[in-house]
Amino acid sequence: MSLVRIHNFAISLDGFGTGEGQNADAHFGHAGDRLHQWMFATRWWGPGGSGGVDDVFVQRHDPGIGAEIMGAGKFGHPGWHEDPNWKGAWGPNPPFHTPVFILTHHTRPSIAMEGGTTFHFIDASPAEALEAAREAAGGQDVRLGGGATMIREFLAAGLVDHMHIVVVPILLGRGVRLWDGLEGLETNYDIEAVSSPSGVTHLTFTRRDV
Repeated sequence: MSLVRIHNFAISLDGFGTGEGQNADAHFGHAGDRLHQWMFATRWWGPGGSGGVDDVFVQRHDPGIGAEIMGAGKFGHPGWHEDPNWKGAWGPNPPFHTPVFILTHHTRPSIAMEGGTTFHFIDASPAEALEAAREAAGGQDVRLGGGATMIREFLAAGLVDHMHIVVVPILLGRGVRLWDGLEGLETNYDIEAVSSPSGVTHLTFTRRDV
């Protein structure tokens, strides 16, 4: 069976995956781009970037992925569902290039974008969403794109096989936390940590029964 994978999900030292005050101009709230500056400096992100350990990890984002699941908070700022023309924050050619299933209580018709991305809006449990994504993935793996609330729900349901978390050396103090309610999660995974010269720490969680 295909695996459920998380890649490049960045959190602060105090566990926040996004800041407070998300809006159309601040997708990550008061965190701004501080959670992702390490990624912007990689060769994967653009020419002239670093080919070091950060790039090695970020390059694993795409291979073998046949579909993605994301939460409504990743697809858009609060209130996006009130704008019938909103098609996400990534322009006409989003970087997913697969079917993407967006978990939302505000469903709407699917949107086909350039580059192979099609957004499907579903109101479903984690298990139901995973069943739909696996069918669309055609035997390939399913990526969970975030945000923190959605990932937390999939972890609580025991549905995550591999997870790559990037701990960024900043303190946000407020926002949406990843780890709340997941006490003892580490007992289900083999965990490895790799420190980067950029200052971030890459944590990989591999489920022991996979």
